[in-house]
Amino acid sequence: MKNVWAFDLGASNGRLMVSGFDGRSLHLEEIHRFPNYPVQLTGHYYWDILRIYQEMKNGMVKSIHKGYKTIESLSIDTWGVDFGLLSATGELLGNPYSYRDPQTTDSLTELLKITSKEELFMLTGIEPAAINTICQLLAIQERNPDLLEKAASLLLTPNLISYLFSGVKANEYTISTTTSLYNYKQRNWDFSLMEKVNLPTKLMANIVETGTVLGLTLDSLNREVGISPVKVVAGAGHDTACALAALPIKTDNAAFMSCGTWILMGVQVCEPVVTEKALEWGFTNEGTADGEYRLLKNTMGLWLMQECRSAWLKAGKHITYEEEGQLIQHTKPFQRFIDPDDSDFFNPVNMPKQIRDYCIKTGQLPPETNGDFLRCILESLSLKYRWVIERLEELTGNPIKVIHMGGGGIQNPFLCQFTANATNRTVVAGPIEASAIGNSLSQWIALGEIKNLKEGREIVERSFPLKTYEPQNQSDWQDAYGRFIRFLK
Repeated sequence: MKNVWAFDLGASNGRLMVSGFDGRSLHLEEIHRFPNYPVQLTGHYYWDILRIYQEMKNGMVKSIHKGYKTIESLSIDTWGVDFGLLSATGELLGNPYSYRDPQTTDSLTELLKITSKEELFMLTGIEPAAINTICQLLAIQERNPDLLEKAASLLLTPNLISYLFSGVKANEYTISTTTSLYNYKQRNWDFSLMEKVNLPTKLMANIVETGTVLGLTLDSLNREVGISPVKVVAGAGHDTACALAALPIKTDNAAFMSCGTWILMGVQVCEPVVTEKALEWGFTNEGTADGEYRLLKNTMGLWLMQECRSAWLKAGKHITYEEEGQLIQHTKPFQRFIDPDDSDFFNPVNMPKQIRDYCIKTGQLPPETNGDFLRCILESLSLKYRWVIERLEELTGNPIKVIHMGGGGIQNPFLCQFTANATNRTVVAGPIEASAIGNSLSQWIALGEIKNLKEGREIVERSFPLKTYEPQNQSDWQDAYGRFIRFLK
C-alpha cells in the first residue's frame, strides 16, 4: 500500500493524517493532532506559524515511528483568506494576522469608498467582507505600511507552509479564489483591481492549478526529520474545497455542508453566480478541486458551542459530549432563537452572555441552563440552513433533494438530525474526516493513482461509513421556522 501525508489545519486544531491507497480503498489514520488558535498580542490576533510548523514536523517524526517509512507526497489544506508575507530573500516577515484581527474592522468601509460591492462581486465572485485578503492588505497598508514595503511575496496559508517544506513559492487555485483578488474570468490575480485600490501587485505569487507538484522537501528538513525526499503537492488548499471533493455526491440535486467551526453550505456550479440576489443574500463563489466553483454561503457553525464550552470551562464547569446530549434531549424545544450569523457572535468575550443579551434585546426569554443554550444554538443553526437551502434553489433554479454533510461537526448527531428536520430533506452524513480525505484525493490524482474526482468519490463511498438522517416532526419545525425568520436581518 502506498501512503501520503495530508496536513489538515483548521481554525481550532490541526492534524497530520496518513492516507493509504491499495488500488481499491482509501485508509486513513490520524497520526498527530494539536490545538491551533490565534494568539492575542499587542492588540492583534496572530497565527503562531512557527509553532504550527514545528507541530507538523513532530507529526512527521511520529509517522516514521509508527512505521510509515515511505511517503509518496504531502499536501496542506487550511481555512481561507489568511496569508504570510516574505521578504526578497525569502524570510518570513512576522507572524501572519488572523482573519479575526480587529484591524480590519473598518477596512471594508474604506474599500467601498474606492470601488463598489457590485463591482467587487462581478470581478471576483466573492462576497465583499472585512476578513477577505484584500481588506486585510488594505488594513496593513493603513496601519503598518513598512511591512508591505518590505514584502516581496504573498503566500496564502497552505502555500506558505508548502514553501516552508519545499522552498517553492506558488499559490494554489482553490485557496486563491477566497481572497477577493482573483478574477474568475481571467483565471488570475486581478492586477487592475489591486492598482485601483493602491495595493502592490508585485506581492502576488503565481497561481497554480490544483494537483501541481511543486517539488521535493528541502534537504535540511529531510535531515532534521529523518526522511527521504517527499513530493510537495499543491493539492486543494482550501479545506472546504477538500471537504466537497470527499463527499460522495452523485446527483446535481444535492447540496453540501462542510461542518466545523464554520459551516459552509452550497452547491457546485460550472461558472460563478454573480447575480444581484446572490450578492444581496451574502453568497460567494470559490474554486473546487476539479476547477469549477462552489456557490456557497459561509454560515456560523460550531463556533458558538465551542465558545460556550470555553466560557463554562473557565467558570469551572466541564461538560462531556455525552452530558451535552442528555441536556439537549431533556430541554424543551423552540423556546428562543438567535441569528447565528449576527455580528454579535463573531468574536465576543463571553459567548453565553452574548446569547443572553441577544435574547433580551429581541424580547425573548433568555436561556438559563446549559441545555437552554445548547438547544437554542443547534435549533437556530439548523433553521438558518433551511434559509440557505431555499435561496440556493432560487439562485440555481434547481431543486435540492439531498444534503451531504461532512467534517468533524457531523459527529454531533443532533446537528445532523436537526438539519434534516429543519430543511425537510434527506441528510447523508459522512465522511467525518472529509477535508483530510479530499486533501489526499487531490494527491492521489496528482500522482496518477486515481483517474479523476468522480472515481475518487466512488472510492470514498466504499471506504468510509455514511449515515442517513430522514426528516422528523415536520409540523413543529415548520412552525419554528415561521418564528425564526423574524430574527433575520
